Amino acid sequence: MHLPHQRGPLHDLPDTPEAYDAVLADVTEQALARMTPEGNLEHPDCVDDIGDTSLGVTSLLALAWQRTQDPRLPEAVRRSLAFHLDERVHTEDNPGYPNLRVRNSGLPYARYTLAAGAHPIGDWPSTVWALLQAVNVLDAADGLVDDAQRARLLDVAHGYWRWLTKATFFNPQEAGNQAIGCVVGGLMLARHLPPAEGDPVRREALRLYEDEIRAHRVADRGALLPPEHGGAYDNNYGPISLSFLAQAHLVSGEEVFAEDGDALARYIDARLTNGGFDNGGPRYSEQHSAFESVLGLRYFSARIGSDLGRYRGDSRWARHAVKADGGVDGHFAWMLVWQIQDTTRWHREPSRAVARHQLRAGTVSVAFDDRMTPSVVEAGGTYYLAAAVNRQHGFGPVTDGFLLCRPMGEVRVRDVRADGLAAKLVTKPVVGRDHVLRHVRSLYVTDGTSLWTTVAVERLDGTPYLLAGLPYAEDDGDRVRRTAHAAVSCAGTLRLTHPDAEGTEHFDARAELTQEQAAFALAEDPRGYGNPDEGWRHLISSTALEAGPLRDGPDDLHVFAVRYGSAEPCAVSVERSPEGLTVRTDTFTAVIGDPAGDAHAEPRLTLRATTD
Repeated sequence: MHLPHQRGPLHDLPDTPEAYDAVLADVTEQALARMTPEGNLEHPDCVDDIGDTSLGVTSLLALAWQRTQDPRLPEAVRRSLAFHLDERVHTEDNPGYPNLRVRNSGLPYARYTLAAGAHPIGDWPSTVWALLQAVNVLDAADGLVDDAQRARLLDVAHGYWRWLTKATFFNPQEAGNQAIGCVVGGLMLARHLPPAEGDPVRREALRLYEDEIRAHRVADRGALLPPEHGGAYDNNYGPISLSFLAQAHLVSGEEVFAEDGDALARYIDARLTNGGFDNGGPRYSEQHSAFESVLGLRYFSARIGSDLGRYRGDSRWARHAVKADGGVDGHFAWMLVWQIQDTTRWHREPSRAVARHQLRAGTVSVAFDDRMTPSVVEAGGTYYLAAAVNRQHGFGPVTDGFLLCRPMGEVRVRDVRADGLAAKLVTKPVVGRDHVLRHVRSLYVTDGTSLWTTVAVERLDGTPYLLAGLPYAEDDGDRVRRTAHAAVSCAGTLRLTHPDAEGTEHFDARAELTQEQAAFALAEDPRGYGNPDEGWRHLISSTALEAGPLRDGPDDLHVFAVRYGSAEPCAVSVERSPEGLTVRTDTFTAVIGDPAGDAHAEPRLTLRATTD
């Protein structure tokens, strides 16, 4: 079974003027065939996210006219614009809308669904989207619509802005992408207003970004990120926020948007596997956006010098939002407009910079979480998630049912590259059920094809093993599909276990249920609103790789050694030396220093290719 939303890397989408002209030509023909006598361009199946969709298609027609001067388009633009202004602009409060600060303001807004009171919670983002569609039409209006219709549209757009920022609470869904989108709308609107009106709008947009978005950033993996639906990052909406930051910088020239975009881009780069797989988020844990992410990933890939376009998107939305039959939906049209207008090219080479929360070389990558525990391991085309045992999640030694991966103190990291090898040593103080402080030293070494993980910890009681991950997905070329198998070998014993209990709190990789579906089943709120990251934390047990310790390791240590990416026998020796622990394989020799570190308490690690 394939993961439905993780398809091809976004930088593989056609990215030339000719390709975009072909997209606009298809949109044009669909729109002209669909337009009702009233000028409506909505897809016939559109119910939700409807308040801005016809205007979104109008903006695409306006852009197509700019590029082709197709004589059929001016009349279509004027008629469809009139439809939006006459039929989709609401000024009476939506019954039940909970986020108003001013009752009966009379200001215009766009509805998430048309029926009064049916589902008003989505009116704030729908109005942001309508504002963005409107300013894109205004950008293309010269010579296309008459002065009276342009003035009416500008008045409505200004009203949208005031409704978003005065009549309602700002960013009521705590969604960074929506909030930054609103700021972008204000910055673009300001350019169309007389200075006496436009300058205050611009200042307010910048203030909102500073006070309501930037001041509330959430820390994760060493980065400060715009919060998304109450969490630090969502792999569907985070790249959309990156696109909004790109547009904000392009429109305003303000360096704060570039700086924050750089930080978010480096964060995405570090958490993203080499093959473009990612999961996790407070709104969606596997669902991926597509063209909505292209602008930000492309713009900032050039700025930070890394191949962010490897991000796997949902290619069914390759250029614009579509319905089940593939027909155009104008809901995200503003992003396609900006994507076409921006001429930045993809940066396609990986960054050479060392990242604390990532190890990456060749086809191997490890993304580490905030505690420097792997969140996703990639080797041999297989993606491994953190496994679960007794409600504890991660990679690490297990003794008496207790997982030793949560740090009790500072986590220290050392990166070394030598002889075509890349290595990361993570030294983590931990405390078990016996309240004894131990140091878990985890060494990750890759030659770009396989990944060796060696974990050493002070002697443990009982029969300890290394929880070495949950094999979950693999690449089959153009798609990512589910798996419950892996090419893994171990210097000790190796077991692939599955939960012996049934129910939503036990995840069996052999079942058809995806990680996202399982996470939503455990979330406290309905699908789409519940936090899948929080839900997943309720997992009791999962499919897991369990590796036994080396038989001939040092007497005072338990040492575990696993190789990902190959099922061939794994020969690893670990012995004490004057410099520390010497780890030797037929590929590399590494020396891990004492947990106390060097004179500055930094971890010591030497690495070389094995030649004897």
